[in-house]
Amino acid sequence: MDVHISVTGGETVAEAESLTDWLRGEPGLRGVVLTGRAPRPGEMGAVLDTVSVALGAGGGLSVLASSLRAWFAQPRRSDVRLRIRRPGGATVELDAKRVHAGELEALLRTALAEPDESAPEQG
Repeated sequence: MDVHISVTGGETVAEAESLTDWLRGEPGLRGVVLTGRAPRPGEMGAVLDTVSVALGAGGGLSVLASSLRAWFAQPRRSDVRLRIRRPGGATVELDAKRVHAGELEALLRTALAEPDESAPEQG
């Protein structure tokens, strides 16, 4: 599953670069790429403010939650907000000032669950 993490608040581009570097250091995550949106009128180039992450099977979401928890704990993260979404799926927004470490993985699992993962089992 791929997820896209948009950075808002704080120094957006610098925070997105920092998050990209941080996530690239996680052995359980793969395909971490800094991407962005097309430039708006008057802007000189694309704004690289989105981190794309390919989560593999077998705990990728847990690794992402753990890594985000640690990244939020670093100095100067209090003004940062992240919007995490799965293409074609739900979105969850995290605010560094309000995120509770114990709830982070559950929030990600609920918001980013594949459609058949969230359906009750038949049996």
